[in-house]
Amino acid sequence: MSFFDYRDGVLCAESVPLPTIADAVGTPVHVYSAGALRQAADAFTSALRDLPSARFAFAVKANPNGAVLRLLAQRGYGADIVSGGELRRALDAGIAPANVVFSGVGKTDRELIDALEAGIGQFNLELEEEGRVLAQFARRRGSRAPAVLRVNPDIDGGTHAKITTGRRTSKFGVDIAGAPDMYDRLAQLDGLDLQGLALHIGSQISNLEPLEAAYRRIGELVLELRARGHTITRVDLGGGLGIPYRPEDVMPSLTDYAAMVARVTRDWNVCLTFEPGRIITGLAGVLLTRVIWVKPGVTHPFVIVDAAMNDLARPALYDAYHRFAAVRPDGRTMVANIAGPVCETGDMFGIDRAIDHVDRGELAVFHATGAYGAAMASSYNSRPLSPQVMVDGDTFELVADRTLPHDTSTRRQNEPRTTGPAFNGAMPQAA
Repeated sequence: MSFFDYRDGVLCAESVPLPTIADAVGTPVHVYSAGALRQAADAFTSALRDLPSARFAFAVKANPNGAVLRLLAQRGYGADIVSGGELRRALDAGIAPANVVFSGVGKTDRELIDALEAGIGQFNLELEEEGRVLAQFARRRGSRAPAVLRVNPDIDGGTHAKITTGRRTSKFGVDIAGAPDMYDRLAQLDGLDLQGLALHIGSQISNLEPLEAAYRRIGELVLELRARGHTITRVDLGGGLGIPYRPEDVMPSLTDYAAMVARVTRDWNVCLTFEPGRIITGLAGVLLTRVIWVKPGVTHPFVIVDAAMNDLARPALYDAYHRFAAVRPDGRTMVANIAGPVCETGDMFGIDRAIDHVDRGELAVFHATGAYGAAMASSYNSRPLSPQVMVDGDTFELVADRTLPHDTSTRRQNEPRTTGPAFNGAMPQAA
């Protein structure tokens, strides 16, 4: 079922025409479908429901919007966090501390202490010293920190180099060759309750073979650790499953993924943790934008829209593809370069792209922006952070307002503050 579809020639989010949202909050604006979120969340847990003791921790970095997190909490999801800010967002959304997993290679002392005081359920250790520091903090509190050791299995996930995390040279995890001895040392620390292992080999993975290879290596390590006398009760398999950004993309089915996991982990006798992110929210969002100009070019025109790389960074960072479509297509097509207004040559969404024909002032969308869209936004060029809207059936709600960047450091002493309406991105229509 598609939650972004055309009705009477107008693209809608569920039952809400996108022009209605543009009129209400302006453009650019990130639009999410609650129905799509529920469907994706339930599909993931349903596919893996037969696995013993499976836990699901949504990767907050993919989409930290409070309304999104609350909806997922209601579907039984915990949170995979990588910062103190994400911890606060997860707790504010009603996610129980025991269902929070703290990943990430650069946890600060303050973040470790705050997570301990919150009572989170699992720390994913990225280096031996982190485990020693965490144990020290826990001992001071008279407690033991629940933890697993993140291991780098030296498996290439077959994805973009900048989102590959499981190679031997990656900054993430510890070398699998040295993991057994390191586990021995960490397990002896009084303030640490070391319970198992974690891994994550990358994002937007489109082939199950690298994941299976990584899981098998972890399975071998589980056996070795048990042979050394350790009790292994948890393995965190991470996330990384991709979504189809292009119409021709073919991704592994959740059924096939679940069958592979069941086959590989059959004899592990552990609680498995999954950290899905993109696969839950990616297809549940679009970035609604308006065409500012159609500028003639040497070979093809530039369709300049009011969304920019600060609203959707993936194309500039990874040359990522997001399908561009008119909100009111008329059947005509054009070949164009799609550009944003930011003062960077890299602020491009597509080059020599065949797209719906659009004119100045018309609305269009970038599809599949529900993950790593608003989450990666910035205020570069002093542009406001775009608002976020959640659609549910025939209603919609503003779940993040447009935020204007400002710096008061240069304001003269006693200079009066001024207020005024924020620019909402709306463009007057030509007569």
